[in-house]
Amino acid sequence: MNDITIDVLIIGAGPSGCVAAAHLKNNGISCKVVEKNHFPRFVIGESLLPRCMGHFEETGLLDCLMDQKFEIKAGARFLKNGVVCNFDFAKKHTKGWDYTWQVPRADFDHTLVKEVIKKGVDVSFGHEVTDVKFGSSASLGDRNLFPQGVGDSVTTVKDENGNEYNINAKFIIDSSGYGRVLPRLLNLDKPSTLNPNSAIYTHVKETDRPEGVEGTLITFDVVTDDVWLWVIPFSNGNTSIGFVGPTEFIESFKGANTEKLKEMLKISDYYYDRLKDQEFLFEPHIIKNYSKAVNQLFGKGYALTGNSAEFLDPVFSSGVTFATESGIKAAKLITKELNGEKVDWEKDYTGYIMKGVDVFRTYVSEWYTGNLQKIFFHRPENPVIKEQICAVLAGYVWDETNPFVKNHKRLVKTVAKVIDMENEKNFI
Repeated sequence: MNDITIDVLIIGAGPSGCVAAAHLKNNGISCKVVEKNHFPRFVIGESLLPRCMGHFEETGLLDCLMDQKFEIKAGARFLKNGVVCNFDFAKKHTKGWDYTWQVPRADFDHTLVKEVIKKGVDVSFGHEVTDVKFGSSASLGDRNLFPQGVGDSVTTVKDENGNEYNINAKFIIDSSGYGRVLPRLLNLDKPSTLNPNSAIYTHVKETDRPEGVEGTLITFDVVTDDVWLWVIPFSNGNTSIGFVGPTEFIESFKGANTEKLKEMLKISDYYYDRLKDQEFLFEPHIIKNYSKAVNQLFGKGYALTGNSAEFLDPVFSSGVTFATESGIKAAKLITKELNGEKVDWEKDYTGYIMKGVDVFRTYVSEWYTGNLQKIFFHRPENPVIKEQICAVLAGYVWDETNPFVKNHKRLVKTVAKVIDMENEKNFI
């Protein structure tokens, strides 16, 4: 295969890569997507947030998704010790989309990439990036020392037959997700500050799904303070189920993965009867210590998006939203720079993305400390606080008119402390 010269190489054809490719194509920037897998392919991350709907709309990818009639996600339900906390995305502090979807990612991602190909983007499936060099004189150790700005790169790609070819690009967007191509090749990984949690999950074909709203609700069943079960019904009749908890909790169950998950279901008072006799559609998968972080989100000639950069935790379904947010943001900044405009990548990319990541990191951390759970399950509910937190759960984590965004590090702790004082007073 002959070498290729383009403006932007995108690694990965998931939501982040597709949104980035669509934006670049819409703005006349030449790009190519290389994807290691063939689509449709299974991937986790099946619950979206309303924030990402605007990204699909802006890049011309919304209509093809609407046509699929995915299950509507109008909010989220949290259960603990018989108490129910329902969030309605129509009742949130920040204006924006009031719903999103619950999706089998194989179908969702395949729909996106087919639309990107229809737009004229060159996508190669079964092609794997094996090496990247930036600049004519760069050695591996020097890559991170480059100043910011557009830099030429040579990426070595291997096709399914083992044939190698090079892609010369002015910029690389790494949207490889869990593949984390550039973090591996450039030694960008660093330990996450979050607790080492793991997940075990599968799909079931529900033979007797409850009728009405109950059969459609995405639910987080909190079985202990730090262990919870997700239940995500899809419009095709299948349901995604999975437990999340400390790695030692997942490892404490014996036997094959199917045996482990069937045993775990017994600790869910709410869902055990509904799910106990359902056949797993595949042997449950386990992801251990899933939280990831990197030293930097960009360098001369590249940007990391989505899970290639940071992955926090599935409890608030932020993965796809950060993927599309960072994908479209990187594509916009690259478009500016290739058009001769000056871009401050530290401020406009790292600063912007990390502002949202930090908000969600607080909520994930405070979920597992128990502070956020106190707020969710405290009765009576405070409607103003609930609307402000709902905006965060909808993905609007850059809206600093929301006190629970602007003062996220302090406010969750403060409200939880007030609840503790109130409970202590009532106890006395």
